[in-house]
Amino acid sequence: MSDAGPGPSDLSASHDEAIRPDLQAALNAWQAWLRDERRAPANTLAAYRRDVSAFIAFLVTYQGGPVGLQDLATLGLADFRSYLAERAARGLARSSTARALAAVRGLYRFLERRRFLENTALHGVRTPKVRRPVPRPLTERDARQAVDTVSDLSEVDWIGLRDRALLLLLYGAGLRIGEALALKRAVVPLGDSLVITGKGSKQRLVPVLPVIARAVEDYVAVCPHPIAAAGPLFVGARGKSLDPAVVQRQVRRLRARLGLPETATPHALRHSFATHLLAGGGDLRTIQELLGHASLGTTQRYTEVDAARLIALHRATHPRARG
Repeated sequence: MSDAGPGPSDLSASHDEAIRPDLQAALNAWQAWLRDERRAPANTLAAYRRDVSAFIAFLVTYQGGPVGLQDLATLGLADFRSYLAERAARGLARSSTARALAAVRGLYRFLERRRFLENTALHGVRTPKVRRPVPRPLTERDARQAVDTVSDLSEVDWIGLRDRALLLLLYGAGLRIGEALALKRAVVPLGDSLVITGKGSKQRLVPVLPVIARAVEDYVAVCPHPIAAAGPLFVGARGKSLDPAVVQRQVRRLRARLGLPETATPHALRHSFATHLLAGGGDLRTIQELLGHASLGTTQRYTEVDAARLIALHRATHPRARG
């Protein structure tokens, strides 16, 4: 998130003089709802805070003074369009503005449901059109190499086994990194499937390959830190919950070791899971369920990846193309 404005701290931290008490109370209630009821991941909460803080900072300047609930309630269509125009004037990407507007819409929906305010003007604001990028998976060879090589990056055996088990869950089961790191020790020994709680607290059943189950059990068997059943499955060097940044750093080292592109990230392994299933004959509905996508349209992006692969293969191998 590169928008100018307050950082990911509490919404009141840098705006005490700019946010009126009634709005601050409403914002606190919204954050508590996202955290406790929606169980939004920490990075999602931080992103929402940043986007809404930037929106309020705009209103403070736009209106020339502190902002309260009444100010949010009386904003008209022209005011929201001024907010979008100000972002465009700063050169912010459409994708960034679309995400920020989604956060503002989410805040307004909450405030309306809880009867803090009512404002219909926002319904008339169009979200900037953004072409969603096509996923950039690894090739089957690169994905396999990444999983097989990651354990060599660590001088500590149990950490190497941990990293291999984790990447296998991303590539072999299609988990998001946050979903993998949210797993508890109680899931071991793994059976034939796992119940995963994904975005929006939606649960899905994910098959577990024997190679994944063995890798997780190998890691747990040598992990030197005692882990309670309710504790995190994946821990760091000091026995605390594994930080996603550690995983991202290891994947960056993998890129350097194997000569992989910059798009080779932990999430790219999840993309690879879906793309390779599709290439192997998997149907979109099944892949949608395995990934936990709410919309089939999100899953359909992988057909573009597979189509591009087939076109490239055709051009590289067809006699007339070679001629």
